[in-house]
Amino acid sequence: MKKSKKTLVDRRKFLQGAALGGAATLVAGPGAMSAQPAAIAPPQPGTAPLMPLETDPPSSDVLVLGPSERAGSDFMVDVFKSLGFEYMAANPGSSFRGLHESLVNYGGNKAPEFITCCHEEASVAISHGYAAVEGKPMLVFAHSTVGLQHASMAIYNAYAGGIPVFIVLGNTIDAMERRPGAEWDHAALDVTAMVRDYIKWDDLPVSLPHFAESTVRAYKIAMTPPKLPVVIVADSEMQEHPIPPGTDLTIPKLTVENPPQGDSGSVAEAARLLVAAANPVIVAGYCTHSDEGVARLIELAETLQAPVIDEGGNFPTRHPLNQSIRGHGILQNADVVMGLDVESFWGTFNSFSDQLYRTSKPTVPKDAKRISISAGELYLKGNYQNIQRYVPVDLAMAAESEATLPSLIEACKRLITDDRRSAYNDRRTKMIAAKAAAIEQVRMAMTYGWDASPVSVPRLVAEMWEQIKNEDWALVGDRGGPGGGGNFLWNFEKRHQRLQGGNAVGMGFSFPASVGAALAHRKHGRFSVSFQTDGDLMYSPGVFWTAAHHRIPILSVLHNNRAWHQEVMHVQRMANRRQRDVTTAHIGTTLWDPFLDYAKIAQGMGVYAEGPISDPKDLGAALKRAVAVVKRGEPAVVDVVTQPR
Repeated sequence: MKKSKKTLVDRRKFLQGAALGGAATLVAGPGAMSAQPAAIAPPQPGTAPLMPLETDPPSSDVLVLGPSERAGSDFMVDVFKSLGFEYMAANPGSSFRGLHESLVNYGGNKAPEFITCCHEEASVAISHGYAAVEGKPMLVFAHSTVGLQHASMAIYNAYAGGIPVFIVLGNTIDAMERRPGAEWDHAALDVTAMVRDYIKWDDLPVSLPHFAESTVRAYKIAMTPPKLPVVIVADSEMQEHPIPPGTDLTIPKLTVENPPQGDSGSVAEAARLLVAAANPVIVAGYCTHSDEGVARLIELAETLQAPVIDEGGNFPTRHPLNQSIRGHGILQNADVVMGLDVESFWGTFNSFSDQLYRTSKPTVPKDAKRISISAGELYLKGNYQNIQRYVPVDLAMAAESEATLPSLIEACKRLITDDRRSAYNDRRTKMIAAKAAAIEQVRMAMTYGWDASPVSVPRLVAEMWEQIKNEDWALVGDRGGPGGGGNFLWNFEKRHQRLQGGNAVGMGFSFPASVGAALAHRKHGRFSVSFQTDGDLMYSPGVFWTAAHHRIPILSVLHNNRAWHQEVMHVQRMANRRQRDVTTAHIGTTLWDPFLDYAKIAQGMGVYAEGPISDPKDLGAALKRAVAVVKRGEPAVVDVVTQPR
């Protein structure tokens, strides 16, 4: 079949037009596909279905609240409303049935609104994605022991990523009140014990005033840097019983702490080192939380004309001082390196070789001065090793980077002379040339396999950019997406265009987190897009239904390499070291025989979906159709069969 020039992102035009200073010239038209995959119409809003009646209805002598009585869970909902929660994510559970009923009836299912989930891990991951965008917690209800065990992986992701997730955990504490059977299996003396190593704070209130005070305290603790998950246990009997007469139902006022700044002496010393440096380098981790923070980081870099290695999506990709595309090689001649909330400073200062015997070598000169600003130093635990290796530094500030940037900028400006400014301009000129050369090298590498089937990842990234570059877009998940060299193609300028914070890289995180982020972006009218890997998706496919049910607009582009490909490579590496057969690495690591049809899975849960697409000539038109679906306020999926990486 002859290829239509109108339906392709042409390789030559990509090479000529994907320039640093402007939008990539990527030609992708709406041409018809040779065989358009079936797609289903999205669900339409309507009235709630008629629920079947219980076969054994409540007896006529059931005890009910009197006309002047309120349930304890009504007051709990008042507490949640006072804290400004927009949403609450949960899979229903009997241990919080009182809260559930109060939220939807007494609270009117508004602020917070119930987001129905098919798994507790998805509930927490959705709230993680929401908090990463909004910078504040989203509420989660979880069902006692079994619900918390399901949620535990997602809680650990939030802990490792510095994300404030607020979990309310149902539990029946009084043994005399537990129903025989499952309620005993679903209760514990210390139900939070199983996650206490990776949350910041928890409490088990024994009265409603206690609940109000501890809930407000927990919110404050979660929002104090470093921001981390918290858990409040809500006793089921306290939820369901009437509020005792004379109970003081005061809700304490919330006062959130100002983020800690670096002390003036340390800031002055950091400025002195940076201004005097011949080759300073700024390494930016998850260090900005707003557009203002991004602007301050740009101002610092421009004040010093210092290169930035952006590890956290803080710095505009096309800014000449963003030297991330050159990698950590630019550290070889550094005389001062400043890390801003860097997750692994040791990983910055060393290259690691995973061979038969693991070795490492420095990437930074031994005499280079090292400065660290990190709020992570304010709260550390010992069991889970997300703390990374210890690195000696010359100057350490236990403070939030964004809060410290204004004073650091002013301190630097006071010290800069005309001679230093002239040296800085020379440094900038050299960086611009070096970045242009690096981009040309990466651009050439990206064209290899441009027309190959399965689809190359660079081709997938380029086609997606062509469709959304003129939208107010936000990338809410980028596993398999425009990471690494592909970053130069997408023009990241604003903080919301990248998901804030990290995670523990636990499988099953990416898809629900991207849906939670899209939920947060919805009220701002932003177009949410994610690159979603197939192996991660299979941990939580029920999130398709949540997105459809709540009409959360998101375009999920599936990077479907039909494997947990990183594990394929690990098994190959082991076989190679041991001089054994590397061709058996597919066993236990691939999703073959049968191949999964993700479009049908999504369609079965009410989501518009196309695919699988393996020919790149069909990709642009499919993405264009999906974009139209998302722009009318619905989720869409395009399943793309891709090269492994």
